[in-house]
Amino acid sequence: MKKPAPPRDKYFLRSLHQEIDLYDRKLAYLDKYVVFTSAEEREEAESKIVSKRATLERTARELAAAGVEFSPSDLPRSFRAQAEQAAHQGVHA
Repeated sequence: MKKPAPPRDKYFLRSLHQEIDLYDRKLAYLDKYVVFTSAEEREEAESKIVSKRATLERTARELAAAGVEFSPSDLPRSFRAQAEQAAHQGVHA
């Protein structure tokens, strides 16, 4: 018997945003503190995190585009930075 799919509501979207923020912090930690023996190891570790994060980001953006409500304060920091850059470029365009 299959598990029922989780409801895709504002609470699910908020948890996605929290998980994306976690992966952003993991990437920042890798860049700043983790020492790797080779560049290949670093790239492999980063690519694993980036691929997991990309899946979550795609789902979160689809839900937001579908009209699932969310609070701007719940957005991951990386989403806020992108929104600020877009707004800043719109002012100077």
